[in-house]
Amino acid sequence: MPLHLIKLCVGVESVEDLEESRDRRVALRASRGEPAVSRHVTRMTPKRQDEVLDGGSLYWVIKGVIQCRQRIVSLDEVFDADGTRRCAIVMDPEIVRTAPSPKRPFQGWRYLKASDAPMDLTVATGGLELPDELRRKLIEIGAW
Repeated sequence: MPLHLIKLCVGVESVEDLEESRDRRVALRASRGEPAVSRHVTRMTPKRQDEVLDGGSLYWVIKGVIQCRQRIVSLDEVFDADGTRRCAIVMDPEIVRTAPSPKRPFQGWRYLKASDAPMDLTVATGGLELPDELRRKLIEIGAW
């Protein structure tokens, strides 16, 4: 069973903002001649890498609510400008919407057991066909 990560998506207002941010960052990396991948660099490397890489995803908390996820492709060691070791969480570019699930603030990333992860939104489960603005309003008022 995969082990997931969960992270606050600071400075992002919506899933659409996250998608735009992902596109800008991938394009910037490509323009520098770097691999055009979706990634997020963190200070700490997960100790349970094998479990995370066995189908795990990074679940994004936007405005206090888990709203989407990206499948984790690899966990790469990288170094910042001053030589400090970091972990680049490389993700599939597809952002999958999930059933909204409230989440209190926390620092860094945390492990998220598969049994605690919200379900993906699909046409069958409902909610995927809702207009983004209506979905956002339902989340804001706590109706969803």
